[in-house]
Amino acid sequence: MPEQEIERTAFRTRLVGGVRGADVGSRMRLAGWVHRRRDLGGVYFVDLRDRSGLLQVSLGPEWTDAAGLDVTAGLGAEDVVVVEGTIRARPEANPELPTGEVELRAERIERLSRARTPEIPVYRSPEEELPSEELRLRHRVLDLRRPELQRALRLRHALVLAARNYMDGLGFVEVETPILTKPTPEGARDFLVPSRVHNGEFFALPQSPQIYKQLLMVSGFDRYFQIARCFRDEDLRADRQPEFTQIDVEASFVEVDDILRWMEGLMACLGEVAGIDAPTPFPRITWAEAMEQYGSDRPDLRFALKIQDWTEATRGVDFRIVRSAVEAGGRVRGVHVRGGARLSRREIEGVEAAAKAAGAPGLLWAKRTEETTSGTISKFLGSKELETLALAVGDLVFMAVGADVVTSPALSATRSAAAEAMALPLEREHAWAWVVDFPVFEDDGKGGLAAGHHPFVMPHPDDLDLLDADPLKVRGLAYDLVYNGSELGSGSIRIHEPDLQRRVLGLLGLSDEAIERKFGFLLEALGAGAPPHGGVALGMDRIVQRFVGAASLRDVVAFPKTTAARALFEGAPTRVDDSELVELGIRNVGADPASEPDQESV
Repeated sequence: MPEQEIERTAFRTRLVGGVRGADVGSRMRLAGWVHRRRDLGGVYFVDLRDRSGLLQVSLGPEWTDAAGLDVTAGLGAEDVVVVEGTIRARPEANPELPTGEVELRAERIERLSRARTPEIPVYRSPEEELPSEELRLRHRVLDLRRPELQRALRLRHALVLAARNYMDGLGFVEVETPILTKPTPEGARDFLVPSRVHNGEFFALPQSPQIYKQLLMVSGFDRYFQIARCFRDEDLRADRQPEFTQIDVEASFVEVDDILRWMEGLMACLGEVAGIDAPTPFPRITWAEAMEQYGSDRPDLRFALKIQDWTEATRGVDFRIVRSAVEAGGRVRGVHVRGGARLSRREIEGVEAAAKAAGAPGLLWAKRTEETTSGTISKFLGSKELETLALAVGDLVFMAVGADVVTSPALSATRSAAAEAMALPLEREHAWAWVVDFPVFEDDGKGGLAAGHHPFVMPHPDDLDLLDADPLKVRGLAYDLVYNGSELGSGSIRIHEPDLQRRVLGLLGLSDEAIERKFGFLLEALGAGAPPHGGVALGMDRIVQRFVGAASLRDVVAFPKTTAARALFEGAPTRVDDSELVELGIRNVGADPASEPDQESV
């Protein structure tokens, strides 16, 4: 609803941000916070702020309300006031404010509450730096008054509302699934909740509504969605929180194309709300192609720099590092940066540092100028290699040698770092893509198999014969939505046949007893007659973060946790009395309760 149309209340006629020149002569009662007060020798100006913006309030020398003058003289930043008066044109307009043509000529002012001196500034000039994030999170109430945070949260509201309306238009029904659930392995640690009624037994907070939405499909709901709260006890980072919100979707009698088409329409709908271009249909790239060409299953397609395989081109190079890596079954891969010879040694070292941070022991590089070819591998490159690599004058190549599991993430980081160092022009501002055909299994590093996405992904029908013979080569009907190098969501067609589901769980190392204990209820439901079904989960927090260009999820969540998984404003988590633990059948065997936790960074 536009600000000017919000219903009036007992305290105010409207929000201040909607006042304009057309309102000159209108009497109004406005309320909000004191942004600042100025005393110009008996003439007071107060900048009144609410969620919609700022409006200047003036109190002239002709004022006869002595009590009101006393109130005005004593006003401090963030005091809450209500002001009555008449809208008039400002003698000197302020073009930087939407309300800059007008002001409220006050006739009465009342302070509703007094604020202490703010620990952090609510508004700042563009030249001023923000206080530390730790301080802002400790005083989150003040931090949330910042206009950029309020804009992000209001956009979030608009996006959630648009998502609900879009899904409803497709015939989806929103169903709330339980928050207290059964612990199940889904790839991350559960948050466990002890049961007071059943001592020694635990609920888990849901990592996702995955199993419940499959049960709803078996129940005949056909099309389900939910703006779902989910919880994962993982290490945090800028784009991860222990509790998060996702747009959760599941539908029956569908194939991959159905889900992808619906979600493309949803992204176009949300993009329209946020001013983000989302032309459909989105490109599709297989997981194998993404890893080969971009080194990542969430490639940033805004620039065209691709990874190339130079194993054959460098086979004759007499360089021990290259020769030993290839003999061990590895490859020589890299990126060719046109015009990259202009990068300085320091800039090249910056690219190398990015590759090392991604797990590579180092990078090989060579650049060619009019005078010479230089770099860590340049002296091993003859005219034949230079021709095969197409290393023209002015170009630069970066190489990584070894197993793909090492070189792919390193070259993905190299690609991004080189594009940034070169300031490569973006081919498109908004690069959407689906990455499809993910592997069903991955190596767990212990000689066994782990689920690539989760244990319920339907294997590609062409690969069913590989389940026992070569399970790591089995593709799944799984897909990720990628936007500008970030994964926004993940989904798949599910296994709807109980025998196949049991078989996949067995390949993941679960015994028959463990399968029954953990997933017996799901297998029983599938055996009741399950339709082919599939779905997707889109990260609402991450969508808002990417749409507003925020550096962290903490800028689009009202009350976030730090990277140390602490809520600084309310001081959580916290210790509880032993008496409460006894009632839950729990004994604290941790650190001394009297000790204070160390200060942890955000």
